[in-house]
Amino acid sequence: MILPGSDPAAIAQAVQALRAGELVGLPTETVYGLAADADNAAAVAQIYAAKGRPSDHPLIVHVASSAQVARYAAQVPDFAQRLIDAFWPGPLTLILPRRPGVATAAAGGQDSIGLRCPSHPVAQAVLRACGLGLAAPSANRFGRVSPSTAAHVQDEFGDALMVLDGGPCEVGIESTIVDCSRGVPVLLRPGCITPEQIEAACGQVLVPASALAQAAPRASGTLASHYAPQAKLELVDAGQIQERLNVAVAGERIGLWSRQQARPSSALVWRPMPLDAASAAHQLFAVLRELDAMGVARIWVERPPASTAWDGVRDRLERAAA
Repeated sequence: MILPGSDPAAIAQAVQALRAGELVGLPTETVYGLAADADNAAAVAQIYAAKGRPSDHPLIVHVASSAQVARYAAQVPDFAQRLIDAFWPGPLTLILPRRPGVATAAAGGQDSIGLRCPSHPVAQAVLRACGLGLAAPSANRFGRVSPSTAAHVQDEFGDALMVLDGGPCEVGIESTIVDCSRGVPVLLRPGCITPEQIEAACGQVLVPASALAQAAPRASGTLASHYAPQAKLELVDAGQIQERLNVAVAGERIGLWSRQQARPSSALVWRPMPLDAASAAHQLFAVLRELDAMGVARIWVERPPASTAWDGVRDRLERAAA
């Protein structure tokens, strides 16, 4: 059932459910999450079961403020604290050394923990009211397209799941993830916060995970194949779109998300891609879900620009195409 996130009674009902070990669909500024008490192993197990997610694939724990970090993290390096001060509440997840005995199931068996403080007012209201850290991966089946509206969550899990409706997600793609557990900031997943912004805030050079000999901690959304629609997705260079459409298989319906408009065709469903990265991120998952719902056989997406502002969108599309 979908409940209005603006209703205090709905917030209270969601808090009661979370304290009782149940799951709740929760809006954040990035995507909707499937939330449970991060310290309740049985509740966290329900997340893994509902999503079909491997139990060794860690979940991000959402907190109401930086004051809750010490509850989960054994230590916070100075550069990590600077990132907290700069970007929380907001779409940034930090991987930190985990205090023994806390959020063990949510951590997927690792000695680190991913923490984020969301800025969405509904998420904040729930977190403040329940006083819990909430494990909340994206509210979709594992590996599939993430949800950016309450209706998307209901489509995934049906009416039995309580979902708080906070409107369409402002950001639209998952948070940037920075590993702060190895002495230097390491980028594990790009998002809407750019590498340049991270470096300016923390005062250190952001290191790619591939540059360090030590293996990076497992983190959400970093598998090679992820965020995939039902239709096969391909990234296509702008100059090849019309040429490929000209030789497309007769009778095969194609969805196209591109900045460049192709010639109209009865076999083509075209959706315009915004020219700026933030707007494209906001639309990305909704467009993929819409094209899937229309029954297209293939989805072609114009390859995004090479600038770092588009890193988050490009990352999601490359994994969806894999």
